[in-house]
Amino acid sequence: MTLKCSRDDLFARFEKLAIKTETFEHTPIMTVEEGHAVWKDIPGVHCKNLFLKDGKKDYWLIVAPADRAINLKAITPAIGAKRLSFARPERLQEILAVEPGSVTPFALINDEEARVNVVLDRWMTEQSVLNFHPLENTATTSISAPDLIAFIKSCGHEPAVVALDEIG
Repeated sequence: MTLKCSRDDLFARFEKLAIKTETFEHTPIMTVEEGHAVWKDIPGVHCKNLFLKDGKKDYWLIVAPADRAINLKAITPAIGAKRLSFARPERLQEILAVEPGSVTPFALINDEEARVNVVLDRWMTEQSVLNFHPLENTATTSISAPDLIAFIKSCGHEPAVVALDEIG
């Protein structure tokens, strides 16, 4: 896989947008379970990111707190999707240019065609500090919720904010 935008490119975009972030280096994290041991000293809400495809061949990025249960069957009609399932790693690499285990809303910087529909958990967007991988699962970058939304919009996406805790 060729990385479209590097971590340095991502941080340059943050700087251009006057977005303040803080990044913490750590061992690679592939799952939320592995993250709990690493995240204990990083303040803020740690998040998970589900890259999905639906029956209409649309792509979705669902972003929620790491421990939020997501019922794909229940969320499907709530977001206007049809039969959600996990997208293949090849599509993840093609569209967001990241590897499995490194899915992040920051990878929307690579979705130049705005092929991905973005759904953010409402509770998460009301928190002061959110944490995501900066295109690689060997670090965690902290960002404010308003800055995350500004970043996503700068990538050409209009995120839907949904109360995921009330679905399913």
